[in-house]
Amino acid sequence: MNTDEKRVPTVTSLHEARLLERARTCDPQALSQVYDLYAARIHSYVYHRVGDATLAEDLTGQVFLRMLEAIRNDHAWTTSFSGWLYRIAHNLVVDHFRRRGRSSQVGLDDAPDMPSERHDPVDSAEQRLAGDHLRAAITRLTEEQAQVVSLRFLEERSIAEVAQIIGKSEGAVKALQYRAVIALRRMMEGES
Repeated sequence: MNTDEKRVPTVTSLHEARLLERARTCDPQALSQVYDLYAARIHSYVYHRVGDATLAEDLTGQVFLRMLEAIRNDHAWTTSFSGWLYRIAHNLVVDHFRRRGRSSQVGLDDAPDMPSERHDPVDSAEQRLAGDHLRAAITRLTEEQAQVVSLRFLEERSIAEVAQIIGKSEGAVKALQYRAVIALRRMMEGES
């Protein structure tokens, strides 16, 4: 027996599994805890896709309403709960942009700049300028590439999680990520 077969679930994963089982029974306290556990992450994902804080709050609320409807109708998750929740969020974002009749954009204009370890104003200005160029470049990626970049690098999701969220194979996610990074590099080099 290899070590993977002997892997013992962590306290956190056991707690989360128990919590999700209680949520399946529509336990109000468990549903509240699920919301507390996932709302900020879902909001961040949605916000980076739509670029509007108020709209992101509305869509995040809708994600959890859809979650509750699915649980009540016995159509809840069958694999990863977080992947299922992100899939609901993704579908709502896509629906929003379809209703609006425009392509989606990654709303990174208001994303915080990375803090500098040094407090040199010139370095800070250069970082801000580079961040502005990067945000502008991301908005020029395809929708799928921008989504992969958002999930992989802003949300720090694994390849497997991204694949489940966007409904593609891990190989397709790797290819999208590779093409996105190449495109971003070309755009950034062309602007310097």
